[in-house]
Amino acid sequence: MSSPTVKLNSGHQMPLVGFGLWKVNNDTCADQVYNAIKTGYRLFDGACDYGNEQESGQGVARAIKEGIVKREDLFIVSKLWNSFHDAEHVEPICKKQLSDWGIDYFDLFIMHFPISLKYVDPKDRYPPGFTFDGKNVVPGKASIQETWQAMEKLVDHGLAKSIGISNFAAVLIMDLLRYAKIKPATLQIEHHPYLTQEGLLDLAKSENIVVTAYSSFGPQSYNELEMKKAQSTALLFDNPTIKKAAEKHGKTPAQVLLRWATQRGVAVIPKSNNQGRLKQNLDATGWDLEKGEVEDISGLNQNLRFNDPLAYGVPQPIFA
Repeated sequence: MSSPTVKLNSGHQMPLVGFGLWKVNNDTCADQVYNAIKTGYRLFDGACDYGNEQESGQGVARAIKEGIVKREDLFIVSKLWNSFHDAEHVEPICKKQLSDWGIDYFDLFIMHFPISLKYVDPKDRYPPGFTFDGKNVVPGKASIQETWQAMEKLVDHGLAKSIGISNFAAVLIMDLLRYAKIKPATLQIEHHPYLTQEGLLDLAKSENIVVTAYSSFGPQSYNELEMKKAQSTALLFDNPTIKKAAEKHGKTPAQVLLRWATQRGVAVIPKSNNQGRLKQNLDATGWDLEKGEVEDISGLNQNLRFNDPLAYGVPQPIFA
């Protein structure tokens, strides 16, 4: 089993279903990536901030060495962290991340947040997180334009085939498009039935920017972080509308949530440690919800966002 692909505005094909590496433990990461490749996953969504790129690369290297895949069969995604937005730091950190993965290029390299923070030398602390010194959040001075133009050079230099953005509001996208020589190929956002982001999806579609959803299961991902907002929110897996659709189609609630997204043209990047769920999650395109079911699930929207820097005590109100 493998995922169908969607054509990006850069001309490259991207799998519609991938494997997300956020919160994948270092001690199991290499095996999880390797097993996901064996199961049929070809897109892996990583980031500097996840702190597991070396282990992810080890899983990839093992699969390639065993002849399960070739490098060109995979679509490897990583992200530029906030501390490296100054133009002179973009290419060096990208090269470090490529070295950690053990590869020569990223299929997609994304600006993780529209936030510039003061540079932290990787020799001092890596990944740096949101703070400059382990305690204080210190803003940087790079504009989004400066950072984006440095990212465009990654494409020119063969270090990334496509570049994209994440956690951007519509107004920032509209501004970026005024000066971008290379249009963002993708927009990665929090997207689930409690946060449907209709207007943002419409803007992305009108500009031929593919949207990728993270946190497709809503509060589920944030319960592990003991986030109060998530803990006080009803799980989507238990929602009657989701459960009814799952029972009707003989699928799990997770599969319904993923299919709801992909039927809306949104790519998904779930993760699982369980081999059975790995296969189930990959089957997020081979069947259809009825139009009314998609609308009913969309009707659960509450504009409820979990992945907000403010929720982690970081004074960067990008979604205000």
